[in-house]
Amino acid sequence: MAATLRIQSDWSRALSRDEGEAWLSCRSPGKPTLYGSVTRRGLGSDGVPDIAASEGFVVGEVTKKSILISCPHENASTKFLAPYTSFSRIHQKSITCLDISSGGGLGVSTSTDGTMKIWQAANGEIRRLLEGHVYDVNCCRFFPSGLVVLSGGMDAQLKIWSAEDASCVVTFKGHKGGILDTAIVDRGRNVLSCSRDGTARLWDCGKSACLGTVADCGCPVNGIAAGTADSSLNLGSPETPPSEREVGTEGKILLLAREDKKLQGVGLQSRQPVFLFVGSDAFNCCTFLSSTYILAGTQDGNIYQLDVRNTNAPVQVIHRSGAPVLSLLPYRDGFIASQGN
Repeated sequence: MAATLRIQSDWSRALSRDEGEAWLSCRSPGKPTLYGSVTRRGLGSDGVPDIAASEGFVVGEVTKKSILISCPHENASTKFLAPYTSFSRIHQKSITCLDISSGGGLGVSTSTDGTMKIWQAANGEIRRLLEGHVYDVNCCRFFPSGLVVLSGGMDAQLKIWSAEDASCVVTFKGHKGGILDTAIVDRGRNVLSCSRDGTARLWDCGKSACLGTVADCGCPVNGIAAGTADSSLNLGSPETPPSEREVGTEGKILLLAREDKKLQGVGLQSRQPVFLFVGSDAFNCCTFLSSTYILAGTQDGNIYQLDVRNTNAPVQVIHRSGAPVLSLLPYRDGFIASQGN
């Protein structure tokens, strides 16, 4: 596994001062972690900070918004990018989930401060406070229209909100435990949720009704993702004809990131199991890279890439640290991962 180079602080803020300092670490699996620091010694004539590194680290290209740092001993290098902008007044405590509308104009986020808010993505100005859940709100996401928000909470309720006036237009009840993740099918006539009660359910937004239990895993389902399946995959057939209210489920597969160390694939329309992969620890999250390749992250820091046509062995296992993998997002030809460190 490759070495991981990190700055252990908000470096862009620390180095914005004339003589600021930020801490460095370089970790290679099975070896002691190397520690050091970078220090700003002033400002060059071109307005670019003059940055020096402690022994064992080398500073490469420096711009007003990035620093390239390498650790020759471990043959590792990383370019650290400054935030484009930061919003510090939206929430008072840790942010647990966020999403950006399809047009990029609005953000929605939930926090351990007990609030869920809609805000302007350009400047962080708070537009709406979404109130109605009892206890913590675990997940939130925009519908494709960008005008409606879907949320799930520890009160076992799934809610749909208007982003325009903050009204709760639909509340779904049926889960017996807190809702941990959601997904939207196509344009959003149907939505999905998973829960601590071990089930994943399909809901009809127009009738505010549950269309069925897609899977019952017998353990908490921490994350889900719905996507189009590879055409060669056998998704099975429904035991009973699907409801006419079920829209866009044909040819789709639902991924289930389970607490019992299993990643499961289920035919969304058929409700039939497609595959079951056993990992190293509880799965926290999952996503699609394509109709063929999927990703899933575990509590012990592994990211598994699988080919849905053959899940007997992973395509690759990425392990950068032992911190829990909390979310995964496809990006260009790769992906972005967040970890609990």
